[in-house]
Amino acid sequence: MEITKEMSIGDVLQLDRSTADILTSFGMHCFGCPYSLMESLEDACMVHGANVDELVDQLNAYLAEKAEKQGE
Repeated sequence: MEITKEMSIGDVLQLDRSTADILTSFGMHCFGCPYSLMESLEDACMVHGANVDELVDQLNAYLAEKAEKQGE
């Protein structure tokens, strides 16, 4: 599944908990926050002053690389 900027932090973590490191690197440390389940990545990036396109690209690249390694 591809991550989009409309997904919430909670959605991303449900797909793969190890994405937490990438989210944290973009200033998103509030995994237990109720907003992490409701707010889109785009909204969260706006609040945290981060670039949503860069975040989504990094998350998708990480998941693609992980899937590729598992396929080996």
